[in-house]
Amino acid sequence: MSTARALAETKLRALHEGLVIPAHPLALNEERKLDERRQRALARYYVESGAGGVAVGVHSTQFEIRKPEVGLFEPVLRLAAEEIDKANPDRPFWKVAGICGPADQSVAEATLAADLGYDAGLLSMGGLPGWTEEQHLERAREVASVIPIIGFYLQPSVGGRLFSYAFWRAFAEIPNVIAIKMAPFNRYQTIDVARAVIESSRRDEIALYTGNDDNIVNDLFTIYRFPVDGQPVEKRIVGGLLGHWAVWTHKAVELLEEIKEARKDERIAQEWLTRNIEVTDSNAAFFDPANGFHGCIPGIHEVLRRQGLLEGRWCLNPAEELSPGQMEEIDRVYRSYPHLNDDDFVAARLQRWLEG
Repeated sequence: MSTARALAETKLRALHEGLVIPAHPLALNEERKLDERRQRALARYYVESGAGGVAVGVHSTQFEIRKPEVGLFEPVLRLAAEEIDKANPDRPFWKVAGICGPADQSVAEATLAADLGYDAGLLSMGGLPGWTEEQHLERAREVASVIPIIGFYLQPSVGGRLFSYAFWRAFAEIPNVIAIKMAPFNRYQTIDVARAVIESSRRDEIALYTGNDDNIVNDLFTIYRFPVDGQPVEKRIVGGLLGHWAVWTHKAVELLEEIKEARKDERIAQEWLTRNIEVTDSNAAFFDPANGFHGCIPGIHEVLRRQGLLEGRWCLNPAEELSPGQMEEIDRVYRSYPHLNDDDFVAARLQRWLEG
């Protein structure tokens, strides 16, 4: 596909109104092979949870799926697309494919995603040491000629890199950039992206999404305001594309809807600040920042295992396991914040999802 497909107006409107877009994990069996039944069940879970999309082939899906000896990139994208199409949600639902690697790999992945019916590509900037900002911009332009792209500011501690304000200002001017996921876990760098978009000519065409797992609720309440040509211009972070929302997804959907309603009031209740800490504390148990995020994927898997969606925590890399004390932390947040989990929702539907 040489040119990007036009997106339905209703889909774009939903993106700008704000959606819950979970990052789709990888379901493996004890032999660390794809468990197709549970992979499909996960997609059904996200659709029925009320999410507005799913991101597949991203960090939570494990980057090793691209290795030739693993060969799971195309199968997991295809399985998710099939389940979403079969479910035929009665609302706009975004199929987002993770895209990474040098330009030739990125363009090939974008082409595959477009051919499989994906709406957009989440363009990773990681794993390209030594690249200049201009090289990253040129790569983005090439990929954007194939599929609409969502930019991704990934924190350096898990493979990302720092980019300048000037980079994001130029990135925002690329036609077919439709959103940016901000996940630097840093206020200064998040502001850089928001200001760059607001000061660009495409400010109304780009949706801002949080990937800051350490500040989800506060991000969703924040309005950014900067002067443009002497006049104040505002833009807010409207939704989230998050690994954290791969678990307890039904409650995440309820949370975003509550926030949308609360945003209509100029005065925000202080209770929301406390809720932000509850969500962040839960994320710390799942994502393991205490150990440099080593247990982040197994942490997600452990929650899904407890709910019965996954059979185990297995990752393609056998070295990826929970960190010492992480299991106890997950136990703790389950006890502390029972209102944040969706175990009952999953339990009532699990057998149907597994049976297909």
